[in-house]
Amino acid sequence: MPIKHPDSRSLFDRRSFLRTAALAGAGGLIAGRVVNALADETVALPFENGERRLVKFPQKRPLILLTTRPPQLETPFSVFNEGIFTPNDAFFVRYHHAQIPTSIDPATFSLEIKGKVNSPLTLSLADLKTKFEPVEVVAVNQCSGNSRGFSSPRVAGGQMGNGAMGNARWKGVRLKDVLEKAGLAAGAKQVAFNGLDFPVNEKSPDFVKALDVDHTLDSEVMLAYEMNGEDLPMLNGYPLRLVVPGYYGTYWVKHVNEITVLDENLANFWMNPAYLIPDNTGACVEPGTTPKKSKPIARYNVRSFITSLADGDKVAVGKPLKLRGITFDGGYGVNEVVVSTDGGNTWRETALGRDHGKYSFREWTTTFTPDRAGEIELKVRASNRIGQTQPLDPLWNPAGYMRNVVETVRVNVA
Repeated sequence: MPIKHPDSRSLFDRRSFLRTAALAGAGGLIAGRVVNALADETVALPFENGERRLVKFPQKRPLILLTTRPPQLETPFSVFNEGIFTPNDAFFVRYHHAQIPTSIDPATFSLEIKGKVNSPLTLSLADLKTKFEPVEVVAVNQCSGNSRGFSSPRVAGGQMGNGAMGNARWKGVRLKDVLEKAGLAAGAKQVAFNGLDFPVNEKSPDFVKALDVDHTLDSEVMLAYEMNGEDLPMLNGYPLRLVVPGYYGTYWVKHVNEITVLDENLANFWMNPAYLIPDNTGACVEPGTTPKKSKPIARYNVRSFITSLADGDKVAVGKPLKLRGITFDGGYGVNEVVVSTDGGNTWRETALGRDHGKYSFREWTTTFTPDRAGEIELKVRASNRIGQTQPLDPLWNPAGYMRNVVETVRVNVA
């Protein structure tokens, strides 16, 4: 599969990138004052070796730094209490390769559609915005390894807390419309997606992902050029990214410039052995063991979080307290969220907030009055319309994927 690489002058360089003040509106980097990339402020995620620095990259507020090459930035969890939509400047960042574009001219950017098609196409960004029907969807983008840092026993990979996720309103064009413009040839089986990021070392596999043809034609998969009403931030895929609602972020390829229709399944590192999960209910095995059979990671499982309180917060005895949080799943629809204020002994229903679509975060709220002093455990559990729910005890797999245990927040009542 041929690979198109950007001019080397536009690639990620740690020193120059961290010293860049902001991105121009058209997507280019402009030099300016020094970015506060290595701030003194730190956060402590609640697991071993969880101390992290807060850093500020171009177009981003201070985020939790995991690595700089490639950039991996986690959203501080308090952001999720600000609203259902995750602000662009707070949206998490995840790359596999250090060579990423930092300057892309939208006037010369192009998307190539090739392979098993009747009419290969090269489309400009203007073509995508003017020659296809624009569509919007509200959808959560969640990293496969979100919450991996809580795995016990620990597993390899980025040790993230719960902030490798975000919810946005995406605008773009249906992938289906673009593929139909090119015309799928007989025997088309999968569609592969490549972007402008690439490995430092030629021996490392380029990050290319694929979806089954039937999935690409379901009208929900999108090529997005806007996020929350603005151009995509550079670090979130400017000027064009794949949006695969309900599916883990590994499929949401950034800076997409090459789509190849295949007559066979893509056989590369990023499809197999990477991003595989145990092929069983719960995608889990006994801690420390390996699965007998695996399959590619796909849809999100159901999750819920308390956002209005954090571990160690103090609340007043006898004073009504409003609890608030978020929930989501892979698109089946969350239909119930229950909360326990006594460590899981009893549960109470909550009220679900506005429905922004089946792939979006949804708010839940309830009120309770602490009646005694001391530490209490607050738990939240969601269920969806096909009967999926969250386990009371964490499930484990060797990659640390798909964690969705019932979350607990411990607060002090005084």
